[in-house]
Amino acid sequence: MAIQKEPGQKGVSWSNIAVGAIMNLFVRGRLFFLVVSPRLIPYIQVTTLGQPLEVLKTQMAANRSQTMWQASKTVWSRGGAVGYYQGLIPWAWIEASTKGGVLVFTASEVETASLGAGINPAFAGLLGGMTGGIAQAYATMGFTTCMKTVEITRQKTAASGAKPPSTWAVFADIYRREGLAGVNKGVNAVAVRQCTNWGSRMGFARLAETSIRKIKGKSETESLGAVEKIVASTIGGALATWNQPIEVIRVEMQSMAKGAASANRPEKLTILNTLSYIYRENGIRGLYRGVTPRIGLGVWQTVCMVSFADYVKIWVKGRQ
Repeated sequence: MAIQKEPGQKGVSWSNIAVGAIMNLFVRGRLFFLVVSPRLIPYIQVTTLGQPLEVLKTQMAANRSQTMWQASKTVWSRGGAVGYYQGLIPWAWIEASTKGGVLVFTASEVETASLGAGINPAFAGLLGGMTGGIAQAYATMGFTTCMKTVEITRQKTAASGAKPPSTWAVFADIYRREGLAGVNKGVNAVAVRQCTNWGSRMGFARLAETSIRKIKGKSETESLGAVEKIVASTIGGALATWNQPIEVIRVEMQSMAKGAASANRPEKLTILNTLSYIYRENGIRGLYRGVTPRIGLGVWQTVCMVSFADYVKIWVKGRQ
């Protein structure tokens, strides 16, 4: 994600909010519709790589005894291909149409200010990504990640033959019983995940870009090619999955899977006691369940939000 301001530009670049929203919708699928009908942007997403990988990752993290093949079969058993899009409406739509704008706007401004203060690009990217990730979590992602996880894990209740309640009925029930804290369950874990996610992705991607410039003999003012940007972002996205344990913790805190009701499971979950519970039950391997689909998701998200966003910014500015 380019953070250099255009010549003569001063102050905050508000267009980065639009760029972030556009790119995050592209991560979730249907950039084609941006051209056909921009008004449909918030509603026509999560249809390609993003949501299937998200569902598979969550299934494995919530059911840590399952292999990837077993998790895939379980997801498929919930309605075939449709099973890979649980939580799509409305929670993933709401999340995808808001969190990208928050990320790109916040990260760009912090990264620009950091570079202006003389901080090196990799560390500036780290600071920008961490700040943007925290802003994402508390501004838009608390209740959407919670409800997406609820949708993905609660579907097993249909196996008993009873018709499961609608997503809105589940939301209303959680809100009635637990209030805002209930529908934002695990938000602190989400904040830690997003902070380390985007801090690592942008930091590693910037570090990779710097290395590519040195190898290619390019100066800081020369632009990298599209393939070079994609390579840097792929490295950033893959390496950033080191924090998979916090993702498994987040899923456990938000899960409604019946199998989660263990006698050893703490009644009131916090990040630390959830970490201890998972480690006791499943060991180190349990803390990294679902890391493989998450690597794919992380690479895809980083390529879109760190590399392709540069080109979208240029396109947006050209239309102003």
